[in-house]
Amino acid sequence: MVEPTPLDYQSAPPLASSRFYYGWVNLIVAALAMVATLPGRTLGLALVTEPLLRDLSLDRVQYATINLWATLIGATFAVLCGPLIDRFGTRVVVSGVCGLLGATVVAMSRVHGATGLLVTATLTRGLGQSALSVVSIAIVGKWFVRRINLAMAVYAVLLSIGFMIAFPAVQYAAERAGWRPAWQGVAIGVLAVAVLGWALVRSTPESIGLAADAPARKAEPTTPTGWPLRRVLLTPAFWVFALSCAMFNLVYSGIGLFNEDVLRELGFDSATFRLLLAVMTMVGLLANFLGGWLGERWPINRLMAVAMLMMTAGLLLLPRARSGSHALAYGALMGVTGGIVTVVFFACWPRMFGRAHLGKIQGVAQAMTVLASALGPVLVAESKRLTNSYLPLLYWLAPAVGALGVCAWLIHVPSAGQADVAEEGGDSAQPPSPV
Repeated sequence: MVEPTPLDYQSAPPLASSRFYYGWVNLIVAALAMVATLPGRTLGLALVTEPLLRDLSLDRVQYATINLWATLIGATFAVLCGPLIDRFGTRVVVSGVCGLLGATVVAMSRVHGATGLLVTATLTRGLGQSALSVVSIAIVGKWFVRRINLAMAVYAVLLSIGFMIAFPAVQYAAERAGWRPAWQGVAIGVLAVAVLGWALVRSTPESIGLAADAPARKAEPTTPTGWPLRRVLLTPAFWVFALSCAMFNLVYSGIGLFNEDVLRELGFDSATFRLLLAVMTMVGLLANFLGGWLGERWPINRLMAVAMLMMTAGLLLLPRARSGSHALAYGALMGVTGGIVTVVFFACWPRMFGRAHLGKIQGVAQAMTVLASALGPVLVAESKRLTNSYLPLLYWLAPAVGALGVCAWLIHVPSAGQADVAEEGGDSAQPPSPV
């Protein structure tokens, strides 16, 4: 558990005693931390893939194999990071992970062979895509309870804007200066976030004498409560939400990586592909706000169910797309799905299970989504190889996604207020049965 430390109180920001809620400062830094995961993400690595392959004289099969193992091994970092967050607090972990990630990106910019690339790519995946993603989400989850949906909607919009700035900036630098200087520039940015994390982030509102979501009301130093991980893993709700988010990542990464070729099979040109990406991005950004707004008014399981059913509709529509309007309708459905699922994934864990063991819970969920992201492109590529078409797989995925949507609609949603305050591993009452 995260205990308030003397360091937290001695270094409490002046704003902690004002009517301004300091959680919003943590939220901004959390969004920057998520943007700093760029070098560990597939789209981030894609920005330097072509010059990197030429420089290191690697073929695509070698690179794909390296990327697969880096992603699979890197997923374990999410599980390992969770207990560190709960033990040492988000301030220490975000600073440490960003520092290690920045150093790893520098090392990656200096590799000259496949072995060095495998080691640094694995660490970049593990520290960036996995560990830093977990701590970034946990920073917000530890500070917001009542307004968690609004906070996560704002967070999702900020990180979307951050990625929209970062991706073209890194691409421009790689084209003009080369991938090595561009990657070193990324490392400087990541290290800057490490400094900001140490200077501004505080692990919990209680650690500086505040009550969660209450800027004007002081709280006695307390420890946040929450469900221990072993109990969380026994709830159907965890698995429905985690599998739904993982399925979205599987579909999004698998189809997204080959989107242009999928559209080409359906008879569309590159212009349609670019327009589709623009529609998905803009609609997804608007859906972040929609998800946050609906999350304050709807049960969170119903919101996830709607997102899954919309993705089902998109998967059934795409193989039948015969006009530009059909393709854009598919893009809109996937954009809305992505925007809502993003907010739900960020918000559901503290809302259902509390904040005390949030790092462990999000670590397991994040590992599942990373593994699904790695599996998606493999399934899509195998579908193309075995059937000479991407479309059969879409018909197989649609009912699986739809079934998750139905389960989400019907599932009992636990409440953080039902948390067992005993230490994890102690004797406690069993969680309430689904109703």
